[in-house]
Amino acid sequence: MVSFGFDPVPKPKHKRNNPTAKQRGAISKEVYAAALERSGGRCEQCGSTEGLQCAHLVRRWQIEGKTTVNDVAMLCGPSVNSGTCHHYVDYTAGGKQWAINKREELYSRAFPEVPGNSHNNKEGVADG
Repeated sequence: MVSFGFDPVPKPKHKRNNPTAKQRGAISKEVYAAALERSGGRCEQCGSTEGLQCAHLVRRWQIEGKTTVNDVAMLCGPSVNSGTCHHYVDYTAGGKQWAINKREELYSRAFPEVPGNSHNNKEGVADG
């Protein structure tokens, strides 16, 4: 008679090669300070100075590398309270579109010489 025992594969002793989405989405003190300075201490959506939070403009799992100042915006919050800009951006279609547009605006300011960037051409004619 053959005995089948519990013989699991040993747990690997190495660390994970790639950072997790939570690690990629972590907002450093430097990024927070730069976003706060950029916003002038106001919500970048409505201009309020109450309850500011540094909110992602893109989902953490979509971030490549580390979170930069161009991936976040200072918004009034918290996101769980309806009626705040952080809630608007996280949970509504209009807010998600605002976040996409804001992120494109921030990246076009940071990298104005990127080929194909529609913000490079002052006349609005596509680069060809």
